[in-house]
Amino acid sequence: MEENKQKPGLTPGGDNKNPRKGPRFNIYWIYGLIFLGLIGVQFFGTNFTPGTGQHSFLEFKNDYLYQGKVRQVVVVNNSEAEVYLKKGSTPAASDNKFNMNNSDNSPAFTFKIGSVEQFRDDMHDAVQQMPAGTEQPAVLYDSRGSLLKDILQSFLLPVIILVAMWFLIMRKMGGGAPGGGAGGIFNIGKSKAQLFEKGTRVNITFNDVAGLDEAKVEVMEIVDFLKNPKKYTALGGKIPKGALLVGPPGTGKTLLAKAMAGEAQVPFFSMSGSDFVEMFVGVGASRVRDLFKQAREKSPCIVFIDEIDAIGRARGKNMVMSNDERENTLNQLLVEMDGFSGDSGIIVLAATNRPDVLDSALLRPGRFDRQISIDIPDVKGREKIFEVHLKPIKKSKDLNIHKLAVQTPGFAGADIANICNEAALIAARNGKTEVDMNDFNDAIDRVIGGLEKKNKIISPDEKRVIAYHEAGHAVSGWFLEHAHPLVKVTIVPRGVAALGYAQYLPKEMYIRNTDHLLDDMCMSLGGRAVEELVFNKISTGALSDLQHVTRMAYAMVSVYGMNDKIGNISFYDAQNEGSLTKPYSEETGKMIDDEVRKLVDGAYNKVKNLLNDKIEAVKVIAEELLKKEVLYKDDMERLIGARPYEEAPSVDDAPPLTGMTGGNVMNTENA
Repeated sequence: MEENKQKPGLTPGGDNKNPRKGPRFNIYWIYGLIFLGLIGVQFFGTNFTPGTGQHSFLEFKNDYLYQGKVRQVVVVNNSEAEVYLKKGSTPAASDNKFNMNNSDNSPAFTFKIGSVEQFRDDMHDAVQQMPAGTEQPAVLYDSRGSLLKDILQSFLLPVIILVAMWFLIMRKMGGGAPGGGAGGIFNIGKSKAQLFEKGTRVNITFNDVAGLDEAKVEVMEIVDFLKNPKKYTALGGKIPKGALLVGPPGTGKTLLAKAMAGEAQVPFFSMSGSDFVEMFVGVGASRVRDLFKQAREKSPCIVFIDEIDAIGRARGKNMVMSNDERENTLNQLLVEMDGFSGDSGIIVLAATNRPDVLDSALLRPGRFDRQISIDIPDVKGREKIFEVHLKPIKKSKDLNIHKLAVQTPGFAGADIANICNEAALIAARNGKTEVDMNDFNDAIDRVIGGLEKKNKIISPDEKRVIAYHEAGHAVSGWFLEHAHPLVKVTIVPRGVAALGYAQYLPKEMYIRNTDHLLDDMCMSLGGRAVEELVFNKISTGALSDLQHVTRMAYAMVSVYGMNDKIGNISFYDAQNEGSLTKPYSEETGKMIDDEVRKLVDGAYNKVKNLLNDKIEAVKVIAEELLKKEVLYKDDMERLIGARPYEEAPSVDDAPPLTGMTGGNVMNTENA
């Protein structure tokens, strides 16, 4: 059975207590042997006549043909001749190969003829030399095959080919199992969940999960529910049915679930939300039933569904984007989690980065009782994550992990892992024996802005525009009270579209008011304002800035209710996202557009006036950028003085990158 071929603990619903031992036999050897046998019969199968001996043409001619004993010669398949003797003819005295059971219907003996042309010539010469009055034998030519060969060619061979093709197709459709295995055509409704049981080797533990201390406490408590249920039910409590891991991409939701599989002493089923839905109708609901059937057999256990929003989206909100198959799958999941025949001992764990689009019935108590928030890590969390990912890396002794954590605001765990890997690759590329701080700085720049384009040829005029553009971002942020503190500004081209960028360190805040958002918009528009002030022209380099400002302005007006004319109204509904209809009238839509335009124009005029007053500082920074290409905070203080506003300790509630110059010029017309 195919179940015995899989690794212990990974069989979907199978019992791996007695896994198959010894060498695994490959079924394709059978196909090879059958094929070789058929080839052998095809090319080497010959006519088989029992009891006949082999002679030479010379013996045939001297002992039988010249003696007038031959009645006829039959050449079979142009390869050998069968000799039939006349009645009453006796074999030569020295012939011990003769068939003593000779009859009219069977040859006395056979001999090989070589080529047909040579046989005809030899036979013609032999007949000419026969004694006078001797009767010439008849020479016939016959094409025949062996009985086995004929049967194989006419019947068995096509049948064997069809059976072999069917078997191969079933193995392909069945994922390697004869007749269709898990996911095969005959078991297409079976669950694809992987089962991790006690003793299964999973390399990830809670020690590998850093920066998620509160979430780890929650999931460890869930495992304790299953291991010691009486501890909680003794007071009348009920074990929770499910928990939802919620957080942005890359924050460690799936990693936390893997750590649960590594630490849990209970069976752990793992499956992706997309694994439920196939092209066939009804497969999703069938797989949900099969998953929970397997879970009931292994109860108590944990069922983990990754990216549950693939099947858990709200039903009936948008008929254009509705999917009956997905909704049927969701209905079956709702019933299995807390339906009429609800089961105890099964905890459903799910992960998503879009909780706002999930169906309300899925989020109610009794199904997902808890929502475990996994947010972007703060400075302390990032420092712990760096410590985990730096363990296998040969780092220098003077590496400052705290400084790395400070320089990576808004980075998730996956981003930090990528930075550590990039830093190691950069150090190896430069022939170093250990990874130092410069390698990590280069890695951070590469992750933020992309690969450095050393061979990109930029004309002096273009480079001057880029330098003044970035100087506008840096100076405007330097003198705006609520702008983020500057980390560095550069005009080194990176990635596909970035010709330069300014990096900022967000302030420690989780709520931003109107002043913060307006100053952020002004700082983003600073590059465009400087271009107009210095060159009396504007360029396409402000594409990413304009996109950022436009999104922020529409959010302030139509989502956060930060506009006096629109009022305290939010038109955002995640479950209706993508709908063709808007939740407001055309008149209100025109009003929103007008208020957004006023907001953006006001921010632009404000930053333009500010930079006009600080134009000398802009020129100093721009000229220094043309010389050094990269300026840090210390350079800014040296050139234009200290920032006039006190800077609060940094945390990370905003993206680390703004003011990118050189947004994709190819898309400028569409922007």
